Amino acid sequence: MSKPPKLNLASIVAAAAPPPKLAPVKPAPIPALAPVPQSAEIVQLDVAPAPARRPSATLKERARQMSVYLEPPVYDQLRDLAYAERTKMHALMLEALDLLFKQRGARSIEQLNENPPR
Repeated sequence: MSKPPKLNLASIVAAAAPPPKLAPVKPAPIPALAPVPQSAEIVQLDVAPAPARRPSATLKERARQMSVYLEPPVYDQLRDLAYAERTKMHALMLEALDLLFKQRGARSIEQLNENPPR
């Protein structure tokens, strides 16, 4: 059996090069359209006004997220309270923050949301 021919750089590049481009073919001419009459009437459509933008985005989009690490018994008690009151743990946490603000003489969450600083 004979050995396969040795490859050289020129043959590798020639094999990897894309085939030469052919001359572009001109498309067939498109038949002319009928001329538009000069007496065409422009009609103004009544455009409904754009719906008013919502003043604020969703809570997730406008709020900042903060992690709270709770010991398991504290977490369980908060979860049990939320279940018993048929509310969410988040609402109870906001209520707790409101009580803290009131106790410290700071503005409530409602007052802070009436006129945000930004």
